Amino acid sequence: MTVTRFVIENKVLLENGKEYGDTGTYDQIKGTVHFEVDPMSESNERIVDIELAPRNSDGKVEFSADFVMLTPSDSDKGNGTMFLDVVNRGNKTVLYGFNSADRPPDPSSPIESGNGFLMREGYTVMFCGWQADVPDIPGLIGFSVPEAYLNGEQLSGKVMNQYQANVDTSVFPLADRYHLKNSAANETELEAELMVQDQPNGTPQPIEREKWSLVRVEDSEIEPDASHVHLQGGFELGRIYKLVYTAKGSRIVGLGFAAVRDICSFFKYATEEDGNFLEGDIHHAISYGVSQTGRFLRQYIHTGMNLDESSRPAMDGIIAHVGGGMRGEFNLRFGQPSKDVCYIIPELFPFTDTKQKDGVTGKEGGLLDRMIDQENVPKIMFTNSSAEYWRGDAALIHTNIDDISDAPEHNNVRRYHFSGTQHGSGKYPLETVRDSDSVRGNLPFNGVNYTPILRGCLSNMNDWVKGKKEPPPSNHPRQDDGSAIETKNVIGKFSKVPGIRLPDRVLNPMRLDYGNEQHLGRTIKLPPDQGETYPAFVSDVDETLNEIAGIRLPDVSVPVTTNTGWNTRHPLIGNEGLLIGITGGLAGWTVPLPATDAEKEEKKDPRPSIESLYDSKDTYMRKVRESARKLIDERYILEEDFEGIVHVCEQKYDEYSASK
Repeated sequence: MTVTRFVIENKVLLENGKEYGDTGTYDQIKGTVHFEVDPMSESNERIVDIELAPRNSDGKVEFSADFVMLTPSDSDKGNGTMFLDVVNRGNKTVLYGFNSADRPPDPSSPIESGNGFLMREGYTVMFCGWQADVPDIPGLIGFSVPEAYLNGEQLSGKVMNQYQANVDTSVFPLADRYHLKNSAANETELEAELMVQDQPNGTPQPIEREKWSLVRVEDSEIEPDASHVHLQGGFELGRIYKLVYTAKGSRIVGLGFAAVRDICSFFKYATEEDGNFLEGDIHHAISYGVSQTGRFLRQYIHTGMNLDESSRPAMDGIIAHVGGGMRGEFNLRFGQPSKDVCYIIPELFPFTDTKQKDGVTGKEGGLLDRMIDQENVPKIMFTNSSAEYWRGDAALIHTNIDDISDAPEHNNVRRYHFSGTQHGSGKYPLETVRDSDSVRGNLPFNGVNYTPILRGCLSNMNDWVKGKKEPPPSNHPRQDDGSAIETKNVIGKFSKVPGIRLPDRVLNPMRLDYGNEQHLGRTIKLPPDQGETYPAFVSDVDETLNEIAGIRLPDVSVPVTTNTGWNTRHPLIGNEGLLIGITGGLAGWTVPLPATDAEKEEKKDPRPSIESLYDSKDTYMRKVRESARKLIDERYILEEDFEGIVHVCEQKYDEYSASK
């Protein structure tokens, strides 16, 4: 087995022995898992630079990952499925994604189970490190991998970073956000470039070399190399900066694929003698990635990494959430896995699970090609909010770009659009400032809570991988029924709503040329040459400006508000004509409909009033219940979420209607 040992730091009862329905108590186990993989194995040959990794006496490549496991204390009460949280930048995600738990104030906070959904259902929940540049911050789930060496020397090469300031600063690290830095090989490098632009699909303008520098911000004992960039006068709020410089040292980031593959394989197949303390308890593995890790799973799929060194399938099910049509720097020399913007991601095509053709470049292929060749395709759900559609790339996962038609779907794939939602599940009451990054929108952030749909997806996936029942059909904007509309033809419909700030430009991802070694995991042309844009499609909207396609919660199908997947930046954080999320989480907005016809006329609001849509609260509540019941009957949401959905809708009606 490639998992060689577990070092368990502690084992305690979760939440001091709290009982979760019929499942009972849960054990919380924390420690480090050690791996060694064969660099000559066919299952590992697509890991970039694995042949340049140091090897142990057995010729294997060693690495390790932090892990936290939550598992039923009585293994007989588990459901036999391990649910792998492909942690996002070292942070646990499934407890707020599926259990509606509050996001912890910091990574070291005690685990809270929220409504206990995953525990009541009997899942063994595994949080396992995979990202090689996660910093050493208490509570983050880290991952330790070797660097690549050539002739005994560290690698040097060009890298590109992108920055956007939401608060005043004159210094950024040579990293993506707060992650481990890629120090400069030469702090006086004259060929290094710093550029600035206002739109991600715009043309960058160079900044004179004498106005900025590569610097240390600590003394030489703590920070011997230049690991920050400093700009005289500071970075302008909201503008997009790109830095290209020569870095030294390249972590073998693609080993993250082997980590998530082999942790699933180990608990499914290993014996107690191998160190499997759950032998016989885990029969299936489902992985979940959100945003960054949704893109990671798309790359995992495309790379064909799901067969272990014994040619056994590791993951039985994969839920790649809000990854849109993107992948990322997850298997790249000098790769920075945290990067998350399609306008700098070096590999986009192919987008669809089935084969497609790009008539502009002549490229052909499908995301599942390698898995199909291996005759091993797990069950896969691609789930997206409206925000990934408005970013420009989500519709590409189900669109033939050559003739603009609906792409056929593999039998093991479902594609779901969560209508009228933003990247991260919305909250009510509405938020106006995002605490994580100080971002403010021109309008209050989207308030549609889509966690009920996620819970439905997981339950359907668990049944699917166990051969019990197929999930409901894909549900998203389509070309054949006219519900998929080009972004540029929809945005104008919002222009007459009072207080709405439209973006200066709608977003279309670009074809990017990083040089002729991109297929080998190397970007040698930085910045890349910008080619033609891809088409961008979103759902059309109805008279309330809510989307008509996708899985529509009652917030959208029986609305008292307009709910979108886009929001422009507030003037206080600069570049107000730009959509939020070009670096960082995408945002939408929620704005109440006019309460009365009189308010509609007074404000010259083109949308219908609440009183014109519903002649009474009773009528509104009846329609909400009918909408929620229909989603349950179609198996997009679960029965247990019915009352919660209805309750929040009632609160919104009471706040926004004339009867408040």
